[in-house]
Amino acid sequence: MNENNGRLLSIDATRGFDMIFIMGFSGVIAAICNLFPGGADSWLANQMTHVEWHGFRHHDTIFALFLFISGMTFPFSVEKKRSIGMSNAAITLSIVKRAMILFGLGLIYGGILNFNFSTCRIPSVLGRIGLAWMFAALLYTYTGRKTQWAVAGGILLGYYLLLRFCIAPDAPAGAEHFSLEGNIVSYVDRLIMPNHILSKGVYDPEGILSTIPAIVTALLGMFTGRYVKESNDSGNRKTLTMLAAAAIMAVTAIIWNNWFPVNKKLWTSTFVLAAGAWSLGIFALFYYLIDVRGWRKGVLFFQVIGMNSITIYMAMRIVSFPSISKFFLGGLAGIVPENVGSLILQMGTVAAGWLFLYFLYKKKCFLKV
Repeated sequence: MNENNGRLLSIDATRGFDMIFIMGFSGVIAAICNLFPGGADSWLANQMTHVEWHGFRHHDTIFALFLFISGMTFPFSVEKKRSIGMSNAAITLSIVKRAMILFGLGLIYGGILNFNFSTCRIPSVLGRIGLAWMFAALLYTYTGRKTQWAVAGGILLGYYLLLRFCIAPDAPAGAEHFSLEGNIVSYVDRLIMPNHILSKGVYDPEGILSTIPAIVTALLGMFTGRYVKESNDSGNRKTLTMLAAAAIMAVTAIIWNNWFPVNKKLWTSTFVLAAGAWSLGIFALFYYLIDVRGWRKGVLFFQVIGMNSITIYMAMRIVSFPSISKFFLGGLAGIVPENVGSLILQMGTVAAGWLFLYFLYKKKCFLKV
């Protein structure tokens, strides 16, 4: 798997690196921190949790990096479709179909099969990925580069102006435009689907308006994929260019944060830039090590996860990997100090999930969406 045959191994590895935190690796890191005095409250342990509202931690990057990588693969897949003679109409149909499948899986993840149709959650992580990726892919398919960049910039600026100058009509006196109580984004969700959001009648982190800036996250991935695929620059030059672009986005996010807070739950424009900087920087590192330097040691570990990312995301909802870990390792965990036992069980959870994916990998069984 390399750049020449139309697939970058570094993409699968980066996706695998991202998803391992969903599989429980964040718990492993927190458990390691807990082995040391005060470790549970350390900076590293806090990075394994989401911020309550404004702010930016590693755990806030997982969703955005996955969407970014989903965007990265599109320039490769659309070129392959066109090479076999698919028309834009056929490509559009495949784009919409993929989005609807992801949206449907999101509904299943949210519990629609319980048939509580009056209160089931409609927004979801997979739903946002499907919709944001779909609009970005349609834009990529039917417009040129200048239009794509203009739309991306327009969305980021327009979203800022919307939140800056429009406050929720039901906001309490003195509420701030970007606060939980005052933002217009959550108000729209409360207005349209009050009983179908994560926090009933309050807000949803994957709601309607906040999906719009997520389109830019997918577009940033598509721009990156196109650059890596089409540029004649050397691998070293591509790496440096991506790192430079990541640095520019990071600095812009830091400066703009003074007026527009970085906020994952609102998917603010500054969050798009901050998460984009992280995503691009992490991919550049994997790209350099794997596709430029040819490093293969340990890559299979991440590749196994990355090639079945949707599978493990859904499986974590359906299969109790912590219970599997406790079944096999609970006895051992019970005879060692509690903090050591917690680490053993967390590592067992990750191992159970990985072995499940490795079995599928060996059987060449992949969920293609």
